[in-house]
Amino acid sequence: MRQRTVTELIDLMEPEPAELFGHDAEGIVVGPDVVIDNRAATPGAVFVAIPGERVDGHRFAAAAAEAGACAVLGTYVTDADVPHVLCADTVRGLSALARGLVREQRARGMLSLGVTGSSGKTSTKDLLAQVLESAGPTVAPVGSQNNEIGVPLTACRIDDDTRFLVSEMGARGAGHLSWLTSLVPLDVAVVLNVGHAHIGEFGGIEQVAAAKSELVADLAEDGWAVLNADDPLVRAMAAPTRGRIAWVGEGELPAGELTVTAQDVVLDALSRASFRLVVTRDAGTERARTETAPVTLQVIGRHSVGNALSAAGAAVAAGLGVAQVADALSGAVARSAWRMALAERTDGALVLNDSYNANPDSMAAALRTVAELLGARRAQHPEAKAVAVLGDMLELGDESPELHRQVGRLAAELGIQEIHAIGDFAGQIVEGTAGFDVVAAVTTRERAAGLVDLGPHDVLLVKGSRGVGLETVADELMGKVTR
Repeated sequence: MRQRTVTELIDLMEPEPAELFGHDAEGIVVGPDVVIDNRAATPGAVFVAIPGERVDGHRFAAAAAEAGACAVLGTYVTDADVPHVLCADTVRGLSALARGLVREQRARGMLSLGVTGSSGKTSTKDLLAQVLESAGPTVAPVGSQNNEIGVPLTACRIDDDTRFLVSEMGARGAGHLSWLTSLVPLDVAVVLNVGHAHIGEFGGIEQVAAAKSELVADLAEDGWAVLNADDPLVRAMAAPTRGRIAWVGEGELPAGELTVTAQDVVLDALSRASFRLVVTRDAGTERARTETAPVTLQVIGRHSVGNALSAAGAAVAAGLGVAQVADALSGAVARSAWRMALAERTDGALVLNDSYNANPDSMAAALRTVAELLGARRAQHPEAKAVAVLGDMLELGDESPELHRQVGRLAAELGIQEIHAIGDFAGQIVEGTAGFDVVAAVTTRERAAGLVDLGPHDVLLVKGSRGVGLETVADELMGKVTR
């Protein structure tokens, strides 16, 4: 946010009740940063003291002030010698601040875009942000800030120069996305897919779909819903939205005001896709107009084509030209750590580190990418093999055992020759490989790296839910050395 006085900050938070304590606000200027970690505090920052399950952020207010923070947003006065803006709940206070900032900048002309889906949110958000950056100043989350704290924190980074705000929005239950879009109303809403992520918390796939549809339910009539027509549950979200529809996908697309697809998809040896981006306006009418442009992705995996189409649909809906979108997509890179990060070891083996998180859909995409990489390598090196270190997929509820068996079965079907499974459901992953010519065993995070023996042309996948912490395995196997 731009700099402003503390009293202006309180005005921005209305109607959330907030009071000033500790100092006369006259002459106190805060901004541009809003932080929740005292280690990230900068001169002029507003430090938001959030009580956590294990640590109360109020304890670090004085340290934030010493680092330069000029105000504390909290629920009580701390020993920090700076003005305090007090409210009943600091998360709601942060939310109110974000809502006020977004309201102010949208009135100025800033466009707000949001992305949700069971898998691919962060990768698509990163692609979309890089495309929009080609047209003007863009604010987007760092990593995966997609919850009731991360979304408003990202929004608090906008200022008078921001042309586009991109929000990644996650949900773990009904009403979550409605709340987030009340803080950050959207001009363009992107729904990627409906899968099994967090299905244990939602209660079923239908409940997941209903929750995801909240992203498009409150769009204004001139807003855009960018919907993946290849997913039937997303396709059905055209019904509850009042907004204009942009259909994206590789299958048969409904006629509509905007359709975006890919033709002539080809993968290179590193599983990077090239294709022809095809954008049609007013499809199915006499006014239909089609534009095409070549795209060569730098991000890996066949599934990245779908992510790129959603990013392209959102960018075109936001007013960018097709050629500009294609050019920016071709230059976009993977920005977020531990997500489909491919690196070559000094001995030539490839390591695909996708250890940030996992659900059945993202696990399948990663396994298929390894199979693509292996196929390309075997064209010149028939002895190459694929190895996978697979961890638990968390929050899948009663379906967890069977879904982990399916992962083991898919890995075996795709030709993964060696599997090291880690976690409470490791046994089920191994069970899924029964009947296939696969070496599969249960191990631990501490032992996994020592068990993997890679040849110079082999391909390794490391993937599991965030709570399993498999990034340490990937680091050990890489030796943190690439060429």
